[in-house]
Amino acid sequence: MSWLQTYWYRKSLISFALLPLSWFYLLLSALRRNLYHSGILRRTRLSVPVVVVGNITVGGTGKTPLVIWLTKLLRRQGYKPGIVARGYRGRSKQWPVYVTAQSDPDQVGDEPVLLARSSACPVMAAPDRVLAARKLVDEHDCNIIVSDDGLQHYAMARDIEIAVIDGARRFGNGYCLPAGPLREPTTRLRRVHARVTNGPPRTGELGMRLQPLRFRSVKTPRSERPTDAFAGEQVHALAGIGNPSRFFQQLRELDIDPIERALPDHYRYQSQDIEFADDAPVIMTEKDAVKCQSFADQRCWYLEVEAQPDPALAEKILRLLKEMKPRGGDKTVTGIGNS
Repeated sequence: MSWLQTYWYRKSLISFALLPLSWFYLLLSALRRNLYHSGILRRTRLSVPVVVVGNITVGGTGKTPLVIWLTKLLRRQGYKPGIVARGYRGRSKQWPVYVTAQSDPDQVGDEPVLLARSSACPVMAAPDRVLAARKLVDEHDCNIIVSDDGLQHYAMARDIEIAVIDGARRFGNGYCLPAGPLREPTTRLRRVHARVTNGPPRTGELGMRLQPLRFRSVKTPRSERPTDAFAGEQVHALAGIGNPSRFFQQLRELDIDPIERALPDHYRYQSQDIEFADDAPVIMTEKDAVKCQSFADQRCWYLEVEAQPDPALAEKILRLLKEMKPRGGDKTVTGIGNS
């Protein structure tokens, strides 16, 4: 479906032709949501608070860096957070899988490994997020769960929803899949607790920026260089993420001249993907780096970034958690509200 993405951010004959399929998708989406709302499909409310960080569009918006920021915030406040992730494109035959910094991203997915490396929190990957969350609570003494993505995973009840918006691409042509990039209509954003925009925010949104921190060696991440280490140089820039152009622009803002190579999101790298005829540095994102570490050489570096959201987001999340009432064990609930 990657070829369709070129049509998702403008209105064209292709997107108009796909509108009937989008209407069918909307119908199925609304039916599924109503089944949860009526209680025909059951949700599970865990014994601990659940915070979902997701979006309503296909592709990268900056969710994973925000999840890392959130877990660090919670740890500073004395919580013991655990992270659940889908493990998208992971080939493991058994789920849930406890993910560590040394886990194989080919088996558990790239984002869970990145989260395990950067958050210092227990991470559990599984398509069934409820099962993954239960294991974190039962086996790792977590007293709050953060879900990386999963805004549409209604089987798991949630207490706080945070929707991340791409500040540059926004909602594309405004159509739902497959005519556009929307997983749900934009009206879904009315029901979340916070809308966080990766870029300049609009009315009712909180801004966030991804601040470059340093470059790290892909092969030996303990080896690092400052953000001006490659200023004035031409480099091979690789990005297998949802919005590669954001990464390439970030490099240009660091006075780097990138030879751009955009790859599909969650791309499975092979050694030949980082082989070039010259000796120019190879720069990639941290999500790419977790998949290239085993065959990277000394030319390969990744840019480490940190989410820096509006301080009002931290205040709001902590206030909502403080206002929550204690509850007992897991239970089945009806409806799809956040409370």
